[in-house]
Amino acid sequence: MLWCVWRGESVKSWSPPGNPCGKVLGWAHIERIPSMPVDTDEQVGVFVIPPSALPQLVSSRACLQCDVCCRFPDPDSALRPYFTEHEITAALARGIGETAFPDRRGSQVILVPASDGEGYLCPAFDATTSACRIYAQRPLDCQLYPLALMWDERQDQVLLGWDTKCPFMREEVPGEIQRHADRVMALLDQADIRDDIVAHPRLIGKFQEDVVVLARLPHLTSAVAGQWGPGPLHRFTLDDIPRMTTALDRSGRHTAESLAAYSPMYHYIWSGLLAYWWMELQGALCLFAQSPDGWFMPLPPIGAGSIDAPLSSAMGLLRRWNGDSPVSRVENVPSQLVPEFERLGYRLMPKESDYLYRAADLVSLAGDRYKSQRALCNRFEREQSFEVDSYQVSDRQGCRALLADWSRQKQAEGLESFGVMLLADAALAHEIVWSQASALRLVGRVIRIHGRLRAYTFGYWLTSTTFCVLLEVTDRAYPGLAQYLFRETCRMALAEGAEYINAMDDAGLSGLRASKQAYHPALLIPNFVASPARES
Repeated sequence: MLWCVWRGESVKSWSPPGNPCGKVLGWAHIERIPSMPVDTDEQVGVFVIPPSALPQLVSSRACLQCDVCCRFPDPDSALRPYFTEHEITAALARGIGETAFPDRRGSQVILVPASDGEGYLCPAFDATTSACRIYAQRPLDCQLYPLALMWDERQDQVLLGWDTKCPFMREEVPGEIQRHADRVMALLDQADIRDDIVAHPRLIGKFQEDVVVLARLPHLTSAVAGQWGPGPLHRFTLDDIPRMTTALDRSGRHTAESLAAYSPMYHYIWSGLLAYWWMELQGALCLFAQSPDGWFMPLPPIGAGSIDAPLSSAMGLLRRWNGDSPVSRVENVPSQLVPEFERLGYRLMPKESDYLYRAADLVSLAGDRYKSQRALCNRFEREQSFEVDSYQVSDRQGCRALLADWSRQKQAEGLESFGVMLLADAALAHEIVWSQASALRLVGRVIRIHGRLRAYTFGYWLTSTTFCVLLEVTDRAYPGLAQYLFRETCRMALAEGAEYINAMDDAGLSGLRASKQAYHPALLIPNFVASPARES
């Protein structure tokens, strides 16, 4: 049904040509709010709405003249509006090009470069007039704003929040915001809107610190959770680490030459950046990760039998959650599973290999090929007064200060842009390691020079004979410190039974690759990403 709104009042309704059944094409509505008047001579526009319309807090005039929304600094911004299937249909009918939507069943819009070369725009936005070409049929994601749907920090509850990035909201009184939120919550509980959100869970964003929580939405939470799959979906927590470890041991893929990713600790430390979940499917433990772009599997199904049935079920869930988005994939596929994935029709792409070394070689540093590392270790021992200690939680502040210094040093040396991005992402992982090292059973070492913490490292036992170096940060102002710390870590591991040291991958960074290759790995452990074949 179409509603024409004039002076804040609906005056007539009709069905458009080609829509004889009154099929919903999009959602929009303007509601007059006493605290925010609408000009009496302003035609707000023509709107397509379902039986239950969302009230609008910000006037069309204020919204369209604002220089915050509809503009984005990056082409892949996580804040791009999400369009459902029927909203895409409405946008296409209003002249938005098909290339704007990678998946017609629902997707975030593809942004276009701004004409002035500064940032990117929603393709529905006309920068010359500061107007939205589909404002009347804009998606629910836009209509909700400046309110926002998001998960809480644990990804357990759906929240309704107030986005303080909206300039209007900064000026509005909290009482009016809460009253508006109450009206929106009542409508979100109605079946038509709730079902659309359940069908498109990417409408619910990741927790944001600058969004003020107004209310929890238990009914919507239950509805979304009930659609996850054939069994309950569990948030991956510290309590699940023994479960995952047992599953890995039973899978037969947990060996001395396994990828470092075949450990629960490897994934848990990134839970500040990604939301991890697990589900039992066809006798296998399936781990899922939720990123701003969608869902993927960071590991293949973990079970003792064939991956066929659990993989089929897991990918079915990813299609449900992501639609046809290419984000649906399986990370960290080991070489022994490549034939199975190929037989099932998956496309496999190699990614950076893990570096595996003989522990004894890294401790002795014998021969000409380790001449440089040996000389640097000797120089550090000769020139510095230092202490090596086990990490304690009380070292956290010193580690935090060192990480900041190290990041500045790396960037000053001309670190490539991808590396700078990795540094920002890694900060969250380091915080988790510092605070939960003991619970995660991580082995941590620190080095103090003249009493000041100047290096730290953490690792974990992948198997009884393979030790993984997880993190290593050193003050680059001290020659030989990094080499000495690495050798001492390997010495500790060797003394406790390690035959191999896994130093993980090089993240595609040329400097890190050169450093790891200089230690002459005994083996490069192949790693692959598997993606389902695209339907023709």
